Amino acid sequence: MRQRNRANEREDERQLTPEGREQEPVGAAEARSRQNVEQRGGNRSDSSICVLTSGGLDSSVLVAETTTRYDRVWPVFVRSGLRWEEVELYWLKRFLQSLSAASLQPLRVLDVPLTDIYGQHWSIHQGRVPGREAPLDSVYLPGRNIILLAKAAVFCSLIGIQEIAIGTLQANPFPDASVEFFRRIGDVLSEGLAHPVHVRAPYLSLAKAEVIRLGARWPLELTFSCISPRGNHHCGLCSKCAERHQAFVDAGVPDPTLYETSFPPGDAAPPSIHR
Repeated sequence: MRQRNRANEREDERQLTPEGREQEPVGAAEARSRQNVEQRGGNRSDSSICVLTSGGLDSSVLVAETTTRYDRVWPVFVRSGLRWEEVELYWLKRFLQSLSAASLQPLRVLDVPLTDIYGQHWSIHQGRVPGREAPLDSVYLPGRNIILLAKAAVFCSLIGIQEIAIGTLQANPFPDASVEFFRRIGDVLSEGLAHPVHVRAPYLSLAKAEVIRLGARWPLELTFSCISPRGNHHCGLCSKCAERHQAFVDAGVPDPTLYETSFPPGDAAPPSIHR
């Protein structure tokens, strides 16, 4: 088992740089992601996995793709009191309903309130959110993946699931998003729960545009990425809307998203979102 984990780590460490990346042939990202998932046991019989999902592009595609490789897929949404979560849930439920997969289990919504810790942070209250030109690290939520994985791991230990998948991407700059972090937290959770917990991050070598191409067969218009929603729709003004739109441009796929404030035709989001 240890030898298998080391092989997985070597695969995950094959990072792509955001700048200067050569154009891959059409279908290369999909083949690479499938190889990643298969190396993590996705073709085993009688297999189960928990997939952490927010209803965004990356985690929604991850849920959909995983349903084709596991016998039982448990989508888990962790609710923490963030300002956009109810809209995320609205779209996540619609996306999951669109999947015709016998392996898909009912959505589980778990609660870990963070309002007492985050206090007056813009993610909790109606303050100003990072705008279109804000850098990617402006949306950092301290301990986010730690909280998600800890809650999901307890859920998994109680129903006998040993694998958790998370849709973290190659460009994620945060300390709880590295190959080493995922390996170590899996070890700690396994020890603390006396139950094997394997954390899978099959998109760690992919950019968001590659995930869009990978998931083009599914209804990406039913995914949600905004941190300042207008009703049930994307605002079009925040950094996450800009990142989403830029990814569709980079993928060469028409953006099906309805933005309250639209992007001009042919307009790409500012490159500063990738800093």
